[in-house]
Amino acid sequence: MMEQIAEPAAGMDKRQYEALSEFRYQLRRFLHFSENAARAEGLTPQQYLLLLHVRGVPGRDWATVGELAERLQIQHHGAVALLTRCEEQGLAARRKSERDRRQVEVHLTAAGEGFLARLAARHEAELRSLRDVFRVSRITAFNDGDGGR
Repeated sequence: MMEQIAEPAAGMDKRQYEALSEFRYQLRRFLHFSENAARAEGLTPQQYLLLLHVRGVPGRDWATVGELAERLQIQHHGAVALLTRCEEQGLAARRKSERDRRQVEVHLTAAGEGFLARLAARHEAELRSLRDVFRVSRITAFNDGDGGR
C-alpha cells in the first residue's frame, strides 16, 4: 500500500523552510567544528563550553554553578560534576565569594585560560568563514514570516 504524499502545511512557505533548513545545517556544521576543535585540544566539548561560559558571563570574569547550568542547558548536578572534572584537570577553580560567603564563584585557572584562548581563536576564524551564512538577511525569510514577499 502506497502512502499519500502530504501537501505542504499552511503557514510557512518554501523559502521559509529552506531558510530554516540552511540555518540548522550551518549551525550543526559549526557545532561539529567546535566539538572537533575541543577534542583536538584534549577537552570534551562540554569542558570547552564551561570555560567559554565562565569567561563569557557579562560584566565579570567568573560564573556561578547555576549560571553555568543554565548556559549549558543541563541540570545543576550535571554542572557540578562537569566543574569537578574541570577542576581535576586544572582548568577551573571554585572560590567563596568575598561579597557573599554563601555564593561560590567559578574562575578559570591559567591552564583553562590557555585552552580557551587557543580554542576561541580557532572559533573566531571559523565564524568569519560563516559570516555570510549567519547574516540576518540569510534567515530573514523565516524571521519575517512572509517568505520574503
